[in-house]
Amino acid sequence: MAFASLRSVVSKLALTGLVLTALSFEAQGFEWPGTTTSPSQATIALTELPAEGRQTYLAIFDGGPFRHEKDGSVFGNRERFLPREARGHYREYTVDTPGARNRGARRIVCGGARKAPSACWYTSDHYASFHRIVP
Repeated sequence: MAFASLRSVVSKLALTGLVLTALSFEAQGFEWPGTTTSPSQATIALTELPAEGRQTYLAIFDGGPFRHEKDGSVFGNRERFLPREARGHYREYTVDTPGARNRGARRIVCGGARKAPSACWYTSDHYASFHRIVP
């Protein structure tokens, strides 16, 4: 019995510590991915994107060309950070990262028609967070 009680107390203290840590992060302006700001509210101006992001954005509206085989492939939105749409609505495009040996973590995800998307989002952390691109 004593062991079970001690375990319960430790669990409660650990949970309290996690909650206090989370509240501390939020008070400092940090956001937990997918919880505090919906992608439709978080925005980034096109001019704020890195130069490679602006190039990718313009290439999307021009229909290419794209350097990476996966560019233009369907983005599944499994994390459900973007508004819910039918499968095939979203497509992903690589934003090159200078010095990276692979595609890196930066992407633009657009919804709607290939050459005339209705909305695009930028992620610099491989889909952990999104900002809607405001032209």
